[in-house]
Amino acid sequence: MDGWVWWIGGALVLAVVEMLSLDLVFIMLAGGAVAGGITAAAGGPFWLQVIVACVVAVLLIVTLRPWLLQNLRRRTVLVETNAAAQVGRTAVVISEVTELGGRVKLSGEVWSARLVDDGLPNSTGRVPEGVEVRVVKIDGATAVVAPAGATSQNADGTV
Repeated sequence: MDGWVWWIGGALVLAVVEMLSLDLVFIMLAGGAVAGGITAAAGGPFWLQVIVACVVAVLLIVTLRPWLLQNLRRRTVLVETNAAAQVGRTAVVISEVTELGGRVKLSGEVWSARLVDDGLPNSTGRVPEGVEVRVVKIDGATAVVAPAGATSQNADGTV
């Protein structure tokens, strides 16, 4: 059996893996495998096939993938999921929240929470039970919150 068949078979397997991952990496590797297959069909030695496949795959990942991702993100709205989707939502304090800790009910779940650091020395901010707060960011499994009336910005400019 000719070597190019193995390269094309590998490219097809990588294309199927890409359909499952949707990360635009495996399809670039598949492009490298196709280039290796073309080199094999042209009669190139195995070492040249491998080098051509690697070079083409790296070039595709470095040049084409960023452009494709940029265009894809421009066309499709990014929908936040999981913890990132909680940022900006309101929650109700169920156990007094301070800069050290507390508990809030957020989207029907109880989260550990702490007040956002306002940057003031010796700040003794407290939010009593029953008050509504807004989630500023998620830090691990902790919701960093601010009183619902206050607007606070992260270092990256998000509210």
